[in-house]
Amino acid sequence: MGGMQAVAWAVMYPQMINSSIIIAACHRHTAQQIAFHEVGRQAVMADPDWQGGDYYGKSTPKRGLAVARMVGHITYMSESSMEQKFGRKLVKKDVLGYNFSKEFEVEGYLEYRGQSFVERFDANSYLYLTKAMDYFDLTEGGKKLSEVFKGVTSDVLVISFTSDWLYPSYQSQAMVRALKANDVDVSYVELGSDYGHDAFLVEMDEQSRAVSNYLAKVYRERAA
Repeated sequence: MGGMQAVAWAVMYPQMINSSIIIAACHRHTAQQIAFHEVGRQAVMADPDWQGGDYYGKSTPKRGLAVARMVGHITYMSESSMEQKFGRKLVKKDVLGYNFSKEFEVEGYLEYRGQSFVERFDANSYLYLTKAMDYFDLTEGGKKLSEVFKGVTSDVLVISFTSDWLYPSYQSQAMVRALKANDVDVSYVELGSDYGHDAFLVEMDEQSRAVSNYLAKVYRERAA
């Protein structure tokens, strides 16, 4: 959502934005991105404790929200990172039990992520935030992206990650092409990583270097 805000501000308030950094984002969600959010929303609303959203002061929809987080967390990781971290390792056993208990380490990890999330996040907030992200569309359903960026006056840095399949590089590259079509001073960096979308939280050295170099460039040009 932060990346969407960054690109939206550059379009909506060009007179106020000198430089914009867009990391692992897009100008609108694809059907697949909307689909993952919808699975999460349905998990929340299917929880009997959701009670149509009127659960405050009552039992909260922790089970549904935990499942939503589990689904979301899968999209943040890459197949490679999950394989390296978990593979098919079992939890405290050497053979399969052929039942529905948590046997694989990845199952326990996802449960932990889900349970820790419900302790610090509100279910209705999750519904509204994911819906807002799905509604976001700079082209408003029909405009060309190059037309949308026509008024952008800021310098722009766009960063993507090779293994990010939630916000894949081609979405960042589409914004770069549209910005270049308007002679916007745009820099693009695709960083190699096995961490999937989570790379923007993990790959700090190269990312920080790219951001620092970009900001130094902007400062030099503005000071000249």
